Amino acid sequence: MSAVMDRSVDPDRRATARAARRRPDPYRLALGGLLLGTAVLYLWGLSASGWANSFYAAAAQAGSASWKAFLFGSSDAANAITVDKPPASLWAMGLSVRLFGLGPWSVLVPQALMGVASVALLAAAVRRWAGPAAGLLAGLVLALTPVAVLMFRFDNPDALLVLLMTAAAYAVVRAVDAAAPRASTGWVVLSGVLLGLGFLTKMLQVGLVVPGLAAAFLLAAPGSAWARLGRLALGGLAAVVSAGWWVVLVELWPADSRPYVGGSQTDSVWELVWGYNGLGRITGEQVGSVTGGAGTTGPGGGGMWGETGLTRLLDGTWGGQAAWLLPAALVLAVALLVLAGRRPRTDRLRAAAVLWGGWLVVTALVLSFMGGIVHEYYTVALAPAIGALVGTGAVALWRRRTAWPAAVAMAVVLATTSVWAWVLLGRSPDFLPWLRWVVLAVGLATAAGLVLAGVLPRVRVRLVLASLVAGTLVAGVGGPAAYALQTAATPHTGSIVTAGPEVVDDDGPGGGPGGAPGGAPGGAPGAAPGGVPGGALPGGGLPGGSPGGAPQGGPGGAGSLLDAAEPSNEVLGTLLEARGTTWLAATVGSQSAAGYQLATEEPVMAIGGFNGSDPSPTLAEFQAYVAAGQVGWFVGGGLSGASNGGSDAAAEIAAWVEQTFPATEVDGVTLYRLAPEGVTT
Repeated sequence: MSAVMDRSVDPDRRATARAARRRPDPYRLALGGLLLGTAVLYLWGLSASGWANSFYAAAAQAGSASWKAFLFGSSDAANAITVDKPPASLWAMGLSVRLFGLGPWSVLVPQALMGVASVALLAAAVRRWAGPAAGLLAGLVLALTPVAVLMFRFDNPDALLVLLMTAAAYAVVRAVDAAAPRASTGWVVLSGVLLGLGFLTKMLQVGLVVPGLAAAFLLAAPGSAWARLGRLALGGLAAVVSAGWWVVLVELWPADSRPYVGGSQTDSVWELVWGYNGLGRITGEQVGSVTGGAGTTGPGGGGMWGETGLTRLLDGTWGGQAAWLLPAALVLAVALLVLAGRRPRTDRLRAAAVLWGGWLVVTALVLSFMGGIVHEYYTVALAPAIGALVGTGAVALWRRRTAWPAAVAMAVVLATTSVWAWVLLGRSPDFLPWLRWVVLAVGLATAAGLVLAGVLPRVRVRLVLASLVAGTLVAGVGGPAAYALQTAATPHTGSIVTAGPEVVDDDGPGGGPGGAPGGAPGGAPGAAPGGVPGGALPGGGLPGGSPGGAPQGGPGGAGSLLDAAEPSNEVLGTLLEARGTTWLAATVGSQSAAGYQLATEEPVMAIGGFNGSDPSPTLAEFQAYVAAGQVGWFVGGGLSGASNGGSDAAAEIAAWVEQTFPATEVDGVTLYRLAPEGVTT
């Protein structure tokens, strides 16, 4: 009888179980909405910025036309010289161009998709240790960080770098959570591989997250100390192998059958790693850089790249990039350590504080004290750590909201965040002037509500909930969300760009939409720090513009240090008369070359690389190319060549061309025909 009754109940139980499985998961729905909104923000109107940074767009075009250029990261398909970064980010763009054809959208869409993936991975990583709400909040903060919106809609390497660093952090979280030693080892090795690929994206910058990731694993992973050290060593070995194969390949490849290593003075990746893109960024001693660093005094007593110090990331145009929640993240990191207290070594709150806090503090300190080339958009590397600490810390305090210390801590964080947002919004007085007052009023009111909730137990839950929601949405993300939308709606082009509206400081207007140059070094975003040394080249173009001024590129122009040329149809028609030569044309500087290359889809030699200061090619090498009929035209008006100890080869080549070949003026551009008519290779 009982068996019959059990069988009669079973169908109902099964139906209930099926209904439960069909019931939508609130977290999945919320995450799907977050990722969909992020995709819209990053993809909508993506082509408005054109080629964005033509320097990298031209290299993507080259990689789509030549597998050798793809492998080495060459600026042109004929493989004269590489870009001054390793090629991983170019691989993604080159494959996209091969798949969809050359165009702004195909160049930029990989970065937008990397942004969506970064938000998803950060949410997943934070969720494992702090819960669904924390993961969603972390992903939201990353998605709406203004500089993240900028970089995920741009073609610089920073988008891939952020994705790989976030993926490496996720792998470390999984390694800590793994119950079996074998599984833990696999995740650590995967993290190392991802960090190695990060090296192939932007070299030593990826190393800034390593201390936080390594410390969190050593602190909280299962097993003995020696076992943890052994697994960490395997992860380090994986990083070296996944990064080092390309370095070894380039160093061992015969130099005469590969492109010159751009950014170096000795055609060496090792020099690029430790010099121009390595320690030189810290000390300012970068041979061949466009201008000196820490040793060169600029306005305000700092170096040509602005004053260094603990407040750099908060000052001027820097603050609006990623620092909206930076003070809150630091306070919440300390709060997590306090909450962890004397808990076991494997406590996840402490591990989260160490992992994300280590990432944030090390990266912020290095960016703050860099004496060499540094730009505001580098702060995108802070965004995942800030998002993770805000999400983890806010939820951890919320769970303890009935305790006075937690309520006061939340109130302090919200009040500080709203006041700081009021300050940042005040730097753009013409941009939604009412928003800063709304943020301040709502933020302070919700902070007060959090404190009052401790003495109003009957309404505590509703009041605290309302305070947290209002404080997070208005005081926390109201300002950055407005900046993010403005950034997505504004085209950005050139080598130096900034997020958000125009900033006004004590020295006058700073960076405007698109990060156009227009201010003094260390002030306005996109300023051409200190100008470019050297005089005019054949054709009369200034090498990069006057100090602190805008580049001289533009429609019909020859391009400049920071912006590509926009050649007219008349100029293009003239250049294409030499189609069939190895290089359709040559000009000094990568940006100058990029505009012509993207317009013609033919190789254009960037003499001297990005700054025009690399010894590639030498005068003798260039003369040999010309004698063999391999270069169709020389475009005058590029950069001047040597700077900060770099090579004089570009200036020598320009002078030789001017003295040897007759000049032709075409729509304001000076051209020199190098290959005799009818001679092709």
